[in-house]
Amino acid sequence: RGVLGSVQEGRGFAFRRKQQVERQYKRLLKRRRKVDSQVDQFTDTYPEHLKHLYLAEEERLKKRRRAPNNSVLSEENHNRAGHTCTFSYRSVTSEGKFKKKTSNQKAKEEYEKIQAERARKKEEAEKRKQQREAAQRLYKQKKMEAYKILSKKTKRGQPNLNLQVEYLLQKIQQNT
Repeated sequence: RGVLGSVQEGRGFAFRRKQQVERQYKRLLKRRRKVDSQVDQFTDTYPEHLKHLYLAEEERLKKRRRAPNNSVLSEENHNRAGHTCTFSYRSVTSEGKFKKKTSNQKAKEEYEKIQAERARKKEEAEKRKQQREAAQRLYKQKKMEAYKILSKKTKRGQPNLNLQVEYLLQKIQQNT
């Protein structure tokens, strides 16, 4: 028989599924290698005289990953056994720090933050509006005074030049 169609012919669902599983397996192997290299970093690459510090840090991280409440429980067991030991400051604060917030609490905080921001913006806009209105009132008042002075007439209906000159003199004195 001759070849009918393309090279892809005959590669249906099963072939694509096989490729997908292979990719997932390779990804899993890569992750395991990454984790193994992280474990090795504590023992292999550090100088001999500091190795004990890094091993202790590794042990502490492992304990924290297993159960964060184990440290408090072990201290309580020491107290029951007759040791007079108090809780260390570090264990109490680390517990309070790592309490996770629920999605509802996060949403509430986000909502409150947005509301506060909106209120602040509204307040600023109101303040700017009041300042603008005050400036406009002052401007109109000055304009009205200038108009009254400049539009005064004599008994015969002529413009009063004495008042106009006085107004200009005042304006010059204010500017200097």
